[in-house]
Amino acid sequence: MLYDFGPKVSESISDFFKEDSTQVLLNKLEQAGIEIKDEKTKNVKQNLLGLKFIFTGEMNSLSRSEAQEKVKLLGGIPKEFMSRDIDYVVVGENPGSKLEKAKELGIKMINENEFNNLIK
Repeated sequence: MLYDFGPKVSESISDFFKEDSTQVLLNKLEQAGIEIKDEKTKNVKQNLLGLKFIFTGEMNSLSRSEAQEKVKLLGGIPKEFMSRDIDYVVVGENPGSKLEKAKELGIKMINENEFNNLIK
């Protein structure tokens, strides 16, 4: 734990980690095999442990970044690029090319409701 941070520094750090470019960098580091530990996940059930998810299309209940964060909190791995090792493709409204690729690769596809049931 770090001490002696005032509200301005705390807000600045928080804003940094919310930036899209920072999230992209962190995802690239994880994909390169660097394990990033999050202290707040220690006591959270890990019912998606090791499962890899890709999202395509728009979801009504969550933004894509919120859905990816939920996957991470439950021990899963959100991915951006389709590959044979993906466990689930979450298909929202107006899905993109990832849907066709998932069909070609025979990857299990679930809808938003099924995803929400998995993360409960």
